[in-house]
Amino acid sequence: MQSIGVGLIGTGYMGKCHALAWNAVAPTFGDVTRRPRLVHLAEVNADLAAQKAGEFGFEKSTGHWRDVVADPEVDIVSITTPNAFHAEMAIAAMDAGKHVWCEKPMATSMADADAMLAAARRSERVTALGYNYIQNPAMRHMKALVDQGAIGAVNHIRIEMDEDFMADAKAPFGWKSEAGSGHGALDDFGVHPLSLLTVFFGRVARVVADLAKPYPSRQTADGTSRAVETADIANILFRLEDGVSGVLQLNRSAWGRKGRIAVQIFGSEGTIAFDQERMNELQIFEARGPVANQGFRTILTGPVHPPYARFVAAPGHGLGFNDLKVIEAREILKRVAGEPAHIIDFETGHSIERTVAAMARSFETGGWTDVGSS
Repeated sequence: MQSIGVGLIGTGYMGKCHALAWNAVAPTFGDVTRRPRLVHLAEVNADLAAQKAGEFGFEKSTGHWRDVVADPEVDIVSITTPNAFHAEMAIAAMDAGKHVWCEKPMATSMADADAMLAAARRSERVTALGYNYIQNPAMRHMKALVDQGAIGAVNHIRIEMDEDFMADAKAPFGWKSEAGSGHGALDDFGVHPLSLLTVFFGRVARVVADLAKPYPSRQTADGTSRAVETADIANILFRLEDGVSGVLQLNRSAWGRKGRIAVQIFGSEGTIAFDQERMNELQIFEARGPVANQGFRTILTGPVHPPYARFVAAPGHGLGFNDLKVIEAREILKRVAGEPAHIIDFETGHSIERTVAAMARSFETGGWTDVGSS
């Protein structure tokens, strides 16, 4: 089997997740045309890079990310650094002829997203953004049910995304509270629900947004107070291009919520609901038959919901977050091989960034804002 050389920039939570995915994709799927070869890893200093290369299984390590981009043995670069570094690294990688798998969000500004899209177009390399929730067999089945008309014509969508990692008012000031990281909940969180909306229904046309900072300031390491520059809460009304209405609610400071993406799709003949904290099941209500027999029923994912069976042969055992990354890696390899693939590339990701930018403009102007097109 031919190999494909992998470079990794960043070894934190998502860097490890990418490394696990690259290591697992060939044995999980078996039919990949090019087996990932973990070639070169970069971190902020050489010692940490060497340590992580040994842990993850990379052949080489460096304290300078440009060494990975310049390595002729590297064919695809995984970028898992803080958001503000995505643009420079992705553009350099594509200009060097590499394919790119970049974590979300695409960028922290539209100018950077524009530059990334331009680089992708001129390089003609494969690009993918880390929207792994679209890979969940439950979400894939949910989309199939919608497309089959199981709940009739969709007339309203409601999505909530909540976590509590910024819920503690005493937590210290971090980079996610800096303006350089982006808008806050809008692009740190909102892009995930927008990826689902994009896959299910297409483009968002208009938005109106309200943003909030539950804690206007936080303590820094030296004990001083620093103003929080990003919004941890966002509430958005939106309209799809076909006029369907929707609500998006985001909260990074929601005590008790650990990884909640609650999706409700309402139709003329029923409702489908999903919650990421119970990621191996979904609920469907079908308004058919005697009223006395109607009610939500649970669909538990199993081997009949591809590609679940690639991981485990028994229903009810469940997949996890890292498994979704393995599926995402498989889809990227399919695109590299010239096959149809279920990914969000920089073209589609750019439309998500335009939607985020429109939400931010809406809050500034206080009214409905058109998303527009590139």
